[in-house]
Amino acid sequence: MKNAVFVVMDQYADYEGGYLASQLNQSQGWSVKTASVNDEVTSLGGFRTRVDEQLDQLSAPKDLLVLIGGNSWSVENQSLRSLIATRLKTNQPVAAICGAVDYLARNGLLTGYRHTGNSQELWRGNAKYTNNEDFVATQAVADRNLVTANGTAALEFTNLALKMIHFLSDHQVDLATNLYQLGFYKYCQKYGNPF
Repeated sequence: MKNAVFVVMDQYADYEGGYLASQLNQSQGWSVKTASVNDEVTSLGGFRTRVDEQLDQLSAPKDLLVLIGGNSWSVENQSLRSLIATRLKTNQPVAAICGAVDYLARNGLLTGYRHTGNSQELWRGNAKYTNNEDFVATQAVADRNLVTANGTAALEFTNLALKMIHFLSDHQVDLATNLYQLGFYKYCQKYGNPF
């Protein structure tokens, strides 16, 4: 079984990972877990989450590391930085959205990758963010083993992350996310009833 770990900090943006987590968790081939620096975190929507693992004690290798945005990514955590840096260097999938992309920029972890995020202005003047020219002003970007997205791009983020890990064929992934992007009735008009 493949496994995904969703890193959620206190005040995480619960709406950013919901589509991706539900697609993965409904598959018999995937397991979804949460990790953080705290035992329990609360989302922006008030959901209290008791995490499965501490970041500095992650168990078995993960097939996908998902970094969910929110208001607490100013965290300084060497275990987290090392984990992400190692995964990127060894071509293991990482998906980051919203404030988590800000964390990658501040820590020099976007170097060599085309990327997007909430605003490049947030990173200007940071000595570790050195590749301004690789920023793409779009909802989400996939480059090799890294997907980045801004905080309004939950569906685009889900689509590119699922394609990155070859969850289904690209066409099937598009169908899965288009159901929510288009809405049920427009989807039915375009593709037929999915149920």
